[in-house]
Amino acid sequence: MSRIVYLNGEYLPETEAKVSIFDRGFVMADAVYEVTSILDGKLIDFPGHMARLQRSLGELGIRNPLADAEYLAAHRRLIEENGITDGMIYLQISRGNGGDRDFVFPPEDTPPTVVMFGWNKPGIADNPQAQTGIRVITLPDIRWHRRDIKTVQLLFSSMAKMQAKAAGKDDAWLVEDGFVTEGSSNNAYIVKNGAIITRALSNDILHGITRAAVLRFADEAQMTVEERNFTVDEAKAADEAFITSASAFVMPVVEIDGATLGDGRPGPVARRLREIYLDESRKAAI
Repeated sequence: MSRIVYLNGEYLPETEAKVSIFDRGFVMADAVYEVTSILDGKLIDFPGHMARLQRSLGELGIRNPLADAEYLAAHRRLIEENGITDGMIYLQISRGNGGDRDFVFPPEDTPPTVVMFGWNKPGIADNPQAQTGIRVITLPDIRWHRRDIKTVQLLFSSMAKMQAKAAGKDDAWLVEDGFVTEGSSNNAYIVKNGAIITRALSNDILHGITRAAVLRFADEAQMTVEERNFTVDEAKAADEAFITSASAFVMPVVEIDGATLGDGRPGPVARRLREIYLDESRKAAI
């Protein structure tokens, strides 16, 4: 059966959903997006995703065409229509169809294009890599300097993941001026002497929704958190490391550029934070 998707207020089979070739999301990557996880048929961290969506739209001057309640209703309908128990919902908003390709923005009354679709991802919370950890390489961070805006400009992130795969590893951490910024599609952390260390919020990294929740839970669990830059060498010498994202939740890192962290197995801080995050997120899911 064809997947049901959302396009500008309509629910359509995916084969019938069409977007203009002049849409600025297509010709200019002039669009933002959010991905919300689904566990047990409920949405994880949905209010946080809506707040970041509004911020991204505001930073680019794109009008938000719907209220949060309308996005929520659409997410829930897509879950129901597609029978999603565990999975994801993708939401994208572009500046719309300008009628041609032009660097100048179209008129302000141009309707934004809103697309949503979901997919099943059975066992998303039981990813076996959480038990073994992932291995990463480091690469120069050559992205634009507004990484805090969640745009669809993801080419380098995709290339970084492919370079990691070509090296036989799982992912890449990006480095600028000697300091780790973040992963290719996730926030990065190290743990040293029990302290969780992660880069502070700025234009240099995405303001992760999972990041915010995990750091809040860490504080509530009376764990030490340091929001500061850290170097690749510091990361290689760490006791443990991990990443966070909406799809990976909390995922341990056991190797960086061939250097094994600790005993080569997921560390206690990452394991505990993943357990807390999944438990608390399920309780708060809507």
